[in-house]
Amino acid sequence: MSRILLFNKPFGVICQFSRDGMHPTLADYIALPNFYPAGRLDTDSEGLLLLTDDGMLQHRITDPKHKQPKTYWVQVEGVPDAAALAQLQRGVQLKNGLTLPAEARLITPPENLWRRNPPIRERKAIPTSWLELTIREGKNRQVRRMTAALGYPTLRLIRYSIGEWAVDDLQVGAWRELVV
Repeated sequence: MSRILLFNKPFGVICQFSRDGMHPTLADYIALPNFYPAGRLDTDSEGLLLLTDDGMLQHRITDPKHKQPKTYWVQVEGVPDAAALAQLQRGVQLKNGLTLPAEARLITPPENLWRRNPPIRERKAIPTSWLELTIREGKNRQVRRMTAALGYPTLRLIRYSIGEWAVDDLQVGAWRELVV
């Protein structure tokens, strides 16, 4: 029997238990022993982080061979047009290669979204919009680099789901334990 934690990681928290002296860590939110992150989420990204006490499950979640879909809600500067969405769906050329095709669509701002602290930067003359983007790989800062390459810098990045697990109604900074 394996246990998994679904954690809604706040902005600014690093995905490790050991302290770095500058940022809050997982230890500030999770006091259970023997759980380890199954993957990473950048300090300036928010949302679902999976932790498990089972090394085999951790490997299966993170191994690119299993291509777990990861869905993100992405607030970008500007409003991506049909051509930009089509490019995301075909793959985006980054410095380290072409990304796999993504599922991409414009969405209304997610309901019941928690406030980010600090808030994103806002510009009066430049609108923002939200994308739902599903990828099946995990290059470093991939979503941010994909939107920037198309001229739509990411302002806020929230991982909504990994495979069958989703952040759903989990409050920011909270976690839920499941047996799998």
